[in-house]
Amino acid sequence: PLPTEKAVVCFGSMFIELPKAKTREMLRQDQEELDEEINKLRKDLRVKVNRLYEAQGKPELKGFNLNPMSAEEMKLINRILEG
Repeated sequence: PLPTEKAVVCFGSMFIELPKAKTREMLRQDQEELDEEINKLRKDLRVKVNRLYEAQGKPELKGFNLNPMSAEEMKLINRILEG
């Protein structure tokens, strides 16, 4: 059989056949939106935790404002560690 240029995607309880390029673009956009939402939630969480610690009279957490490394940064670190 010839490889098809379509992918089957599930939307709710329906399966829809779409072109692979369109499917890939939709997934990329969804992932970008999810990444933005995750980063916003992380930022909001830091503020809320700091407020909680302040209300409890505790000192601010050290290292809590660190950001995770990107995939590209991780690749570079792994390359350095491998030699």
